[in-house]
Amino acid sequence: HFIAVHDGEELMQLLVNNKEQLPHILFLDLNIPRKNGFECLMEIMRNKELKKLHVVIFTTSFEQGTVNLLYKKGAHYYIRKPAEFSQLKNAVLKVLALIEKNPIDPTGTVQQPSRANFVLSGDL
Repeated sequence: HFIAVHDGEELMQLLVNNKEQLPHILFLDLNIPRKNGFECLMEIMRNKELKKLHVVIFTTSFEQGTVNLLYKKGAHYYIRKPAEFSQLKNAVLKVLALIEKNPIDPTGTVQQPSRANFVLSGDL
């Protein structure tokens, strides 16, 4: 199933109110209104139940300091929005395959990839 929200506040409300049925993957845009993606990531990582989510950052930005901070704060993958739909499709398929190979462990912990494997592109 696919669920889209309009802003960060709606996202966080949806997640908090549905902890028993969290999505398998959260594609999080950094530039969403009302509560930006970075604020949502911080809130997710502070919450014991929500931090079980695979969080994939999806944005147009590629500032290295931001990428490093997002990794440090617990995001699982980073996709820079590509210009071509086919590249976007390839990046999403790559994320799905990687996450399928690295499911949540029995303790509920989601392992981050190595820093070298954090940033994905659509030309994979």
